[in-house]
Amino acid sequence: MSEYQHDTIVPFKNSDTPKKQQVAEMFDKIAFRYDFLNRFLSGGIDRNWRKKAIRELIHSKPKTILDVATGTADMPILMNRILQPDQITGIDISEGMLELGKQKITKAGLEKTIWLEKGDAESIHFPDASFDAVTVAFGVRNFQNLEHGLAEMHRVLKPGGRLVILEFSKPNRGFFLPFYKFYLRLVAPRIGKIVSGNADAYKYLNDSVNAFPEGKTLIGILNKTGYKNTYFKNLSLCICTIYCGNK
Repeated sequence: MSEYQHDTIVPFKNSDTPKKQQVAEMFDKIAFRYDFLNRFLSGGIDRNWRKKAIRELIHSKPKTILDVATGTADMPILMNRILQPDQITGIDISEGMLELGKQKITKAGLEKTIWLEKGDAESIHFPDASFDAVTVAFGVRNFQNLEHGLAEMHRVLKPGGRLVILEFSKPNRGFFLPFYKFYLRLVAPRIGKIVSGNADAYKYLNDSVNAFPEGKTLIGILNKTGYKNTYFKNLSLCICTIYCGNK
């Protein structure tokens, strides 16, 4: 049984396959339009969110970084520019997303610094204490079991290493809330269908954001999973949130 409602939210409600398989299939289907839709639906602000999350690692100066649910490698490419680590490894369950990410890395000439491979966030195939930092941007909502994923990322962190999560959240009050709900529930799925031919992925975005245990609730789960010195920072009227914790 899943402990959190978020774990039960799936892209294809009529499918009997496990959530992680559905997520992989969904991202394979929309990979060819993923970057464009990210920029378009966020008005380009998603890159600034990623940069702010990465800057939470500046003082710890990590040399080895694991980026979980790396997608098309936006985070590793930005991390290389901002942090200049020795090695960045990105894992994702979607081969379609990874293929596009590898093309971007080759185009940028970063093959010696950034390595992408297929991998499951809830069963990370690296030894204990392998990385100075672990990041995940817009990926924890897609975990089939949230605590398993957080525990695995904790396991592969070196003692003193830092986790940085970037994830969508919901404005909790004010004039902006009804506009946000309307946009996420109706506008984003329609644009997603027009551009990518897949409305399910952006309906799932709305459902998973609404079900995700955000803010202080997620901090409590991080503490339960073993992280220390945890905190969060809201961005852009609480549309997005950065969560940090140390091992």
